[in-house]
Amino acid sequence: MDIRPTSDRLRETLFNVLASGNPAALDGTVWLDLFAGTGAVGIEALSRGAPRVYFVESSLKAAQLIERNLASLGIKRGFEIVRAEVAGAIHRLGAQDLRADIVFLDPPYRLQDVYAATLEALGKSPLVQASTRVVAEHEKKFDPGERFGKLARYRRLVQGDAGLSFYKLSS
Repeated sequence: MDIRPTSDRLRETLFNVLASGNPAALDGTVWLDLFAGTGAVGIEALSRGAPRVYFVESSLKAAQLIERNLASLGIKRGFEIVRAEVAGAIHRLGAQDLRADIVFLDPPYRLQDVYAATLEALGKSPLVQASTRVVAEHEKKFDPGERFGKLARYRRLVQGDAGLSFYKLSS
């Protein structure tokens, strides 16, 4: 498995930025955790008040790991594990009239082309609305890009060897 869990420190930074100092800001948010791996980010979202998280993971072993992690924490509802390639999942979930508040993507760092393809697909997807925030975790030395159709980066943070790029729709 090609899993690299988001570090605790980077995950804390992510949630602090998204909450903007208001711990209740994430209550009621619907999340997509793309390339979910261990499910750590989506599980954190559930623990912080998200009523629904979609874990998208193509690897059977990783999907089973997410299931075990959720079960070990006693989490029985509020999630769906979507075992599919991310591009197909974006299309399928968008066709179901799902609207995401936050989309987190963390593909294996070595798959740099996947960032552009995924961000481009999200920029065209009905999953992403004006209020949706899309966050890409990436290597510090890699820049996934500024703009993907209507999706534009508005913030970039670097912590240790990793970075977070924040995107939203722009006109």
